[in-house]
Amino acid sequence: MELTAVLALPLIGGMVLALVGHRRPAAEINAAFSLLTLFAAAALTARVIAGGPLTAYRQQFFVDSLNVFLVALTAFVGFTTALFSRPYMRVEHDHGKLTALRLRLYHSMFQLFMFTMLLALLTNNMGILWVAMEAATLTTVLLVSLYRTAASLEAAWKYFILCGVGIAQALFGTILLYFAAEKLLGSEGSALLWTHLDTVKAHLEPTVLSLAFVFLLVGYGTKVGLVPLHNWLPDAHAEGPTPVSAVLSGLLLNVALYAVVRCKVLADGALRSALAGQLMMGFGLLSVVVAAFFLSRQKDVKRMFAYSSIEHMGLITFAFGMGEATASFAGLLHMTVHSLTKSAIFFAVGHAAQKAGTQVMDNIRGLIKINPTVGWGLMLGTLAILGMPPFGVFASEFLILTSAMRQQPWATPILLMALGVAFAAVFGKVQPMVFGDTSARRLPHPPAILPVFVHLALVLMLGLWIPPYLAEWYRQAAKFIG
Repeated sequence: MELTAVLALPLIGGMVLALVGHRRPAAEINAAFSLLTLFAAAALTARVIAGGPLTAYRQQFFVDSLNVFLVALTAFVGFTTALFSRPYMRVEHDHGKLTALRLRLYHSMFQLFMFTMLLALLTNNMGILWVAMEAATLTTVLLVSLYRTAASLEAAWKYFILCGVGIAQALFGTILLYFAAEKLLGSEGSALLWTHLDTVKAHLEPTVLSLAFVFLLVGYGTKVGLVPLHNWLPDAHAEGPTPVSAVLSGLLLNVALYAVVRCKVLADGALRSALAGQLMMGFGLLSVVVAAFFLSRQKDVKRMFAYSSIEHMGLITFAFGMGEATASFAGLLHMTVHSLTKSAIFFAVGHAAQKAGTQVMDNIRGLIKINPTVGWGLMLGTLAILGMPPFGVFASEFLILTSAMRQQPWATPILLMALGVAFAAVFGKVQPMVFGDTSARRLPHPPAILPVFVHLALVLMLGLWIPPYLAEWYRQAAKFIG
């Protein structure tokens, strides 16, 4: 029942908003459906905590400790983003950037995007997982191109083409996976069910599985934004509406990496070697280093934080590649705090850029004087994402680095150098945005940025104390991954 509600509510919401999304209460309807989805996700989470993993609909859907917390995180960030969208998109409409019909497209596609991500997380079928990732690509293409400017259309086409090529690679990897499993599980349809594949992974053909994992890593790694498959991500973040940037960085990248991790578990069992982990560590480390150095060259604030997302997803991929339980625990924690922090940053950046009329950092100054809540939200979010204690990003990065010292000591100085470069680049650009001199007048009314401080409060809490039930989720999922 709970699983059905989690999937049905955003799908119904998308259909309803496709009909009435141009009317005035559309933003409230969008937020209401997102809240109902959050309640359903909370109920599903409670059921899994109490009763353990479950399957449904002839084993086509599967929930365990790995994906249930991602479902809850996705529903929560989706709800707070819908709340942020209410004032933000209304101002965009009032300024003439969006028509009523485009607002309807935005609200309906937002709910359908949530549906595709939740479907990808909950499905037990590797084929449906691929379909859900492709559907997520199509919905976000429409969201990225919402403004219909030359730059947004170019970004949408780049996103569609690069991710389309990547998804094609993932499809070939899925076919190879089916080819390897059909001999053991038969051709009746169970050969693509992940739970069935997991039981026979030790008997799958190693050569075929190694090829399948390479294609799956390249395919889904494109959606993660791993270097050198990352070129779509900065443009999509910079040119799409800010709420879309928040869910792209905070949610979609996690879902794509979840797909990679599921495939890694199968590859590790079949190959009985560290090939899958070594590939993930290689792509992850390359992403961290390249993104860190690109940060210092950015002039657009949303592009800069898009490269920050590439850096952090590379760090999480590296952690999962190491495979040890502590590293996997740290990777799961980093997924959580990165989603919360980066979405909070985009909320603050959205308000700042909207009020300044530009995303160029040189033209955004003195936020602490113009609007203290936006200024402090951006500064605290920046300090959090850069790994300053006592925020949760510091705790997860510390665990990843100490795990690297034990298992991959050669990589530790590279990671430290990249994190240091990223810190200097981002802090050096954000500090004048917040504390610089400005002649602009102070805003008469503070914007609605409660979601920013709610997210940052949760990140602070996770840096000081992890609730026991959440820590137990992480331990179970980390043991399963490792």
